[in-house]
Amino acid sequence: MSISKTLIRNAIFVTADAENSIVRGCMAIEGDRIAFLGETPPHPIEQYDRVIDGSGKLYLPGLVNTHCHAAMSLLRGYGDDLALQIWLEQKMWPMEAKFTSEDVYWGTSLSVLEMIKSGTTSFVDMYDHMDQVAEVVRQSGIRGVLTRGVIGLCPPDVQERKLQEAIRFARDWHGQADGRITTMMAPHAPYTCPPDYIERFVQAAHDLNLPIHTHMSETAREVEANVEQYGLRPVAHLEKLGVFTRPTLVAHGVHLTDEEIATLAKYDVRVSHNPGSNLKLASGVARVIDLMRAGVKVSLGTDSSASNNNLDMFEEMQLAALIHKGVSGDPVAVPARTALRMGTAAGAESIWLDGVGTLAAGNKADFIALDIDQPHFFPRTDLISHIVYSAGGQDVADVCVNGSWVMENRVCLTLDEERIKREFAARFEGLLAR
Repeated sequence: MSISKTLIRNAIFVTADAENSIVRGCMAIEGDRIAFLGETPPHPIEQYDRVIDGSGKLYLPGLVNTHCHAAMSLLRGYGDDLALQIWLEQKMWPMEAKFTSEDVYWGTSLSVLEMIKSGTTSFVDMYDHMDQVAEVVRQSGIRGVLTRGVIGLCPPDVQERKLQEAIRFARDWHGQADGRITTMMAPHAPYTCPPDYIERFVQAAHDLNLPIHTHMSETAREVEANVEQYGLRPVAHLEKLGVFTRPTLVAHGVHLTDEEIATLAKYDVRVSHNPGSNLKLASGVARVIDLMRAGVKVSLGTDSSASNNNLDMFEEMQLAALIHKGVSGDPVAVPARTALRMGTAAGAESIWLDGVGTLAAGNKADFIALDIDQPHFFPRTDLISHIVYSAGGQDVADVCVNGSWVMENRVCLTLDEERIKREFAARFEGLLAR
């Protein structure tokens, strides 16, 4: 079977590597990988199966969302302007208890459609009914790092059932969909999982040789409660339970001390910074500058569209660049180039995706194209600045993942947009009636 060859020419490419180089010329794709990026094509035009004129477009790596609960799109706008614990306990958890696997399927479908149309090509998801989530990822063509998130505030027999379900899911789906699906183990949070239960997840992660993903230090009250209950702040608590003996990604990490930041750096714990969600829930602003100075890998996540309220990673890059300037008083605290890397290369590194997050020969052909023939991209002074401060998800024209086109000219090629919107609306009405 011959490998398909595509050439994109007359285009501008942002590599999003350490140098954030801008290349004017062409990019060749062979199979699922980038074969060439440079000024002139490596082969005659007639040797390519498809030649694309990239005039008026800006190509960059697909965005990487390192923390999401996709099916919670069903609760977008359902409980806004509330503190986290009230939002969870009075609004989210009662409604989520009604979710069926079909609800999760269509809620995830809508979110994945939204992600594709706003340029996200890889995402981390933590939820229930994860077989449905994995099936949506398989059909959609994008990458998913998937976890069966588990809340352990339940009787021992239910705890055991959830743990076994998480293990089975992780084992069954890791490496599926041509390698686009990988898995992690995910005890929900220190405040929702008893210590001995977290230790069992650590053991399962060792047995399966998988990373761990959990929420940590999202609110000041959460940290205080951890001290009251266990005598330790969350970082020391998770360290004691052995969580950091596995590769670990924590979501939020808003309330951290200098000592805790040093501990995260010591164990190479990665942090998913969720600025939009943290601001909306008034959880605080993470110490991103200090984390990065200490050598901690910091990426970006949207959290759910019930706490954001969208999945547009361009917004998260812009927020990351802006709020840390405002909080620190330093206009160069998080430059546009750093914010772009947080949403691309640092995201891929944070979730152990090799060959993803930058445009370079040999890397996976995961990239997006922005339509820059629009007023807000003029003048062409600094295109990386324009990506972070001017662009939005609605500017994404084309999406390619693993060498396959997922969206062209704003039309999703792998998912039925109209059916998803119709089925989603029906599922939401059904939830309200239960």
